[in-house]
This record gives sequence, C-alpha cells and structure tokens, in this order.
Amino acid sequence: MSPMRTLSSLFGLAALCGAVAVPGLEARAAEMQLGAELGHSVIDTKSRDRVYLRLSLKTLAAQAKERRAPINVAIVVDRSGSMSGERLAAAKKGAHAALERLGSDDIVSLVSYNHEVDVLQKAGRFGSERGALERAIDKLEASGTTALYAGVKEGGEQVRAFRSDVKVNRVVLLSDGLANVGPSTPGELASLGRELAGKGITVSTIGLGLEYNEDLMQRLAAASDGNHVFVERPSDLAEIFDREFGDALSIAARDITITIECKSGFTPKRVLGREAEISGSRITLKLNQLQADNERYVVVELDPPSSAVSAGDSEVASVDVDYLSLESGSRASAKAGVKARFTDNAKDAEASLNKAVMSQVTEQVATENSERAVELRDKGDVTAARKVLEDNAMYLNKQKSALGAGAAAAPAASISALDKLESKSREAANNLEGESWEKTRKVMRHDQHKSKVQQAY
Repeated sequence: MSPMRTLSSLFGLAALCGAVAVPGLEARAAEMQLGAELGHSVIDTKSRDRVYLRLSLKTLAAQAKERRAPINVAIVVDRSGSMSGERLAAAKKGAHAALERLGSDDIVSLVSYNHEVDVLQKAGRFGSERGALERAIDKLEASGTTALYAGVKEGGEQVRAFRSDVKVNRVVLLSDGLANVGPSTPGELASLGRELAGKGITVSTIGLGLEYNEDLMQRLAAASDGNHVFVERPSDLAEIFDREFGDALSIAARDITITIECKSGFTPKRVLGREAEISGSRITLKLNQLQADNERYVVVELDPPSSAVSAGDSEVASVDVDYLSLESGSRASAKAGVKARFTDNAKDAEASLNKAVMSQVTEQVATENSERAVELRDKGDVTAARKVLEDNAMYLNKQKSALGAGAAAAPAASISALDKLESKSREAANNLEGESWEKTRKVMRHDQHKSKVQQAY
C-alpha cells in the first residue's frame, strides 16, 4: 500500500501501524537529546500497513552554550563570465558580510574558479589574515567558463590542511552557471560530496539566478549533509552568506552515526528522504552535523511482523547514536528504545494516533510526491506532473486538518510546515510550463532538500 494512499485521510492515518515510545525512554547523553516514537502506541494485530518510526535529535540551545567550536571554512566563488557585474559585486558583499561573523581563531580560505582554479587566499587564521582576505575578495574579476568540480575539490583541499575533529569543517560554494569544464554530472558531484563527507567536510551550495544546475548543486550538498539554497536576486546574497555562516557557527555535534535494531519481527524497509544502509533487521545512517538550535528528525518505514502476534506489549526497536561533541572534544552516545502494545481491537489502535509524529511523516511523504512530479515534468508529461502536485496539495490539506485539531494536536510549527507545503504544491502546479518552469524547478529542489534534511534556514 502506498504511503500517500494510506495517509489520505484521518481514517487512513488511524489504520497505520505505529507506537509511541514508552514514558521515560527519551535519552540524554552529554549535549544530545534523543527521542524515539512511532505513529501509534497501539498496533492492530490484523493490520498489514506500514509502521512509521520517528527519531528526533536535538542538542542544547545555542544561547545556553558559553563557547562555540571554531570553524574551518573555504569560500569557493564562481568567477566565470556570467558572474560579471551585479552578481559578482553582490558575491563580494556577501563574502565580506560573512567575515563579520568570524573570530580570530577561525580558519578561512578563498578559492575562485572559472575554467581554471585560483587559491586567492590560502587557509589560515582569520585573526592574522583578515586584511589579506578582504583584499583578495575585492580583487575578484569575472571571465571564462566554469570548472565547478575543480573549484570545490580545491576548496576541500584547503579545508583539509587544517581539518580537525573539533572544528566545523565546511566548503561554501557560490555558483550561477552550469559546470562545463571537467566532471559535470550530478552523479560525479555527488561522489565528490561523499568523498568530502568521509573526511568530515560538509559542502553547502548557493545557486544564484536561473542558469545553474540545481540537481548538481543539490546532490553535492545532500551527499555531504550540507545546505542548499536557491537565490534568485543578487541583492539577497549578503543575507544568505550571513545565515550560512550563522549555521556553521551553531554546530554542536558532528560525525553522527545512528544505528536502529528492529525487534519482534519488525522489518526495516527504508529511511524517508535519506540514504541509509539496511542489513537484515539493522539500519545504519549518518549525519555529518547537528546545530545547537535545530532539531533534526529521521523517519523510518517498517513492516509489521509477518507471523501472528499475540496481544500485549512488544519491543519495536532500539536506537544507538554515537557522535562527536564539539564542546567537549570527545565522543559520546545516546540510547533510546520504543515499545508498542498489540491489540485485536482496531478502535484502540485508531485512538492511539500520535499526531506530532504523523505530521512529520506527512511532510516526508509530500516531499517524495514533489520529487515524483519533477521527474514526470522532466519527461515532458506536464499533465501527470500537475495531477501529482494537485493531489499532493489535497493530501496536505486533509492531513493538516486531521493532525492539527482535537486532543494532542501536532505542534503549530508542524502544521504551519504542512500549510506552506500545500501552498507551494498548488503554486508549482500552476507554473509547470514556459519560462516559469525554470524558476519553479529550482524552488522545488530547494524546498525538497530543506524538508528532507531539516535545513535550519
């Protein structure tokens, strides 16, 4: 049964198998809060619908921290011919604005590229290199074509020179054009992102204007657990650079490994919106970083036990999270478990709906529908793409009504997120043709990425 069909109404929601973590099973370890919950606290023994497990990870709020981890960042700027004029001037302004965020012990480098790559300022302490870095930004000039892959790779090399487990290691890429020199496919850039992620380096990508390849930029960011932003107007770049560096400065934990062990015959099927390794009853996935002021969640889809189950309590899964605390500089862990009660009474299962959990399941299902609409539109089937988006908007409307009302309603922020997704789905459905499609596609890819990784801005 498809998730969209299963979740299409409140009754469909109630038919899902799920459970809420038993009281007291939220775990704390050092800075990490780990929660494990499912869509229902009671499971109908006769139902074969999927079970949705939601994990939430959160660190202490940023304002509670007296100090932050130093950052080690390479600013990589496209200076190909298309960046001339207003765009390059805005990029310079944005880079200067970002520097205002930094402290003397942070490590910064500046890389620019067209058909060639130039290291305009080698990685070094910001306190001693600020003047040289500012002059290097001011000297940026635009010309030539776009060797994006080589520019990102060099940015990664600059970060590697000072890479540390207790630093936030990041490449920030700004580009307005297509990669047309060297490796240039989304798959090749995703491989580079995974390679850098394996070295503890995140890549955030800022796409400017309507000419860049959003698939390439989004997959590069996703493969390294980085941010991806679409910026239509050059005048918005300063704000985006400021927010990107604010994000980097708020990282509290990194190199996070989540291991989920399914119990009692539950079978893992997939992790919605994220790459994960599934081996038998075990799921393993990685997050590169976690901000101090941003909760991130993971939605896992499970099959219920295939054999007959007796009524009563049953353990569904155990969760282990291993991570590096940037405040302490040491590794730490958190554990949680979740249990469910099986019943022969379908009404008991229906009544146990966890609306907070299911609102986030809904968001991930809606994001998958949005991705399917893009695939259909790319194949030239505008009618089918529009139908998917219109159905998605109707689905979101029903879900926000069902989950935002009554007892134990989902948080207002979650319902607001569904409302925004509904509006954007309707807007996209009306902008699938002509010149508007180019912008619509970039907005959709940005929103899809933001939803899947819970990007902070």
